[in-house]
Amino acid sequence: MFTVTTMTTSTAKLVTPAVTTAAASIAAIDMERTLTQLPFWSSLTEHEMETLRRSAFVRHYEKGAFIHSSDNECLGMLFVLSGEIRTYLLSEEGREVTLFRLYPGQLCVLSASCVISQITFDTQMVAGMDTEVLIIPANVIAALKEQNLYVRCFLYELATKRFSDVMWAMQQIMFKGLDRRLAEFLLAEAERTGSDTIRMTHEQIAQHISSAREAVARMLKS
Repeated sequence: MFTVTTMTTSTAKLVTPAVTTAAASIAAIDMERTLTQLPFWSSLTEHEMETLRRSAFVRHYEKGAFIHSSDNECLGMLFVLSGEIRTYLLSEEGREVTLFRLYPGQLCVLSASCVISQITFDTQMVAGMDTEVLIIPANVIAALKEQNLYVRCFLYELATKRFSDVMWAMQQIMFKGLDRRLAEFLLAEAERTGSDTIRMTHEQIAQHISSAREAVARMLKS
């Protein structure tokens, strides 16, 4: 038995204190620790590592904040530190089709389509909850792709994986009814969170399974 709980959110403003020398040192240590989590870090030269230390930065997005659109400037490669990112397609009529979600420890290059020319479809990205992301600027990841064969292979492998996620999402929409999509989503979400209580609005569930809120509400009731 699942419990689907309607959620409301309130956002508190964060006050950033002045950066002291000690705080800057701690920030540098944290950045170093974060960068070492990148799968290709050990394959970089010392010069390439130093380039990442100087150029990579962390950005905080509040829940619902817009992160990336293909219409905007090429952002770069994203590494999710906390929270969740929902990637979706947006039709001219305003309909959203969720492609995949990203969780802590996962990377995405669809926000760096200017780096990999084979990425030709337009995607949107939004924070599913308060989210922190490490961003490697597009010009930096582009230079690494040209200089380091391991980075180049990793980027293409990652792009292939995300394309596979997109194909799976399309397969779900085209060949499975709403009842099966909804049931599979609820089961997957329960497994992911380790809880039988799913704290989402009907609208959020509808976005994740590419349906309408009213349809999800009727299906949950039945």
